[in-house]
Parts: sequence; structure tokens; C-alpha cells
Amino acid sequence: MDKIRWCARRNDGLTLIEPNDNLSNAYLKKAEEALESASLNVVKDWKISAAYYSLYFSLYSILMKMGVKCEIHSCTIEFTRRFLGEYFSEDEISFLAASLKARIDSQYYVDRSVPDEQYKRMLADAPKFLVKCKSISTKLNEKTINKIRENFKKAIKK
Repeated sequence: MDKIRWCARRNDGLTLIEPNDNLSNAYLKKAEEALESASLNVVKDWKISAAYYSLYFSLYSILMKMGVKCEIHSCTIEFTRRFLGEYFSEDEISFLAASLKARIDSQYYVDRSVPDEQYKRMLADAPKFLVKCKSISTKLNEKTINKIRENFKKAIKK
């Protein structure tokens, strides 16, 4: 089954809600706070978690602006791959997926380690990603948002 349709069928998966600039801004604030936490923390596992959440909240702020709700992180990333490819490169989307895996590995498993290259990239790229998401958010207009929402509706009906 197509991942987008699978995500749309989950209770906590992809669903359309009213676009909400206030929630979008609140998630940007959460992204900034997570970024600050990543820089202040001294424990690698917590730095990874905080950096990941900065990335995720930055991205999720865009979804809130468009009125797309999702509580499954891999579904949020798949939505980005399918419907926001105009704004994010495949490398950035793959990096988000690898960052999700790094967060899960460091947060839930004691016998898994996150490669130093991934760890360093998360810390280095999270601030840049936040700035990029803010820029995308300011560029999104109602026409573009409606087009993305319509494309999503078509995808889940197939």
C-alpha cells in the first residue's frame, strides 16, 4: 500500500485541519527552544534528541501553516517527500529520515550508536534548517497551500 494512503488511514496519521498561523509560529518557537537545548546540553543522546526535535518542529510548523496534522514522524517526512519536494531536496529529506532514526536509536536503545558524522551534521544543520523553514513559511501563500492540499486529497483517494 502507498505510504501516504497508509498514513492517512491511521488515527494519528496525516489529516487535513484548518491552516493555523498561530500553531505554525508556536512550533517555530518550539524548534528554537529545542535548538537552544541542543547547544546547552552536554550529553550526546540528549543533544541528538533536541537537535532532531528542532528539525522536526521546524518542518511541522510548515504543515501547521498548511493545515496538515500528523503525529507519526515518518509520515510527516513522507508528506514532505511527496508534496514539498519543490522546497526540500532529496538529500534534506533523507537527512530528516536519518535524524529520526538517530533520535530513536539514541533515545530507546542502549546497544545502538549514532555515527559521529550524523550527530555532527544534526547539530550543524538544525539552525540552518530552522531558517530555511521560516523562509518557506513566509513564501507559502493561500494558492500554493490549496494546491498542496488538493494534491494530498487526490493521493489518498487513489
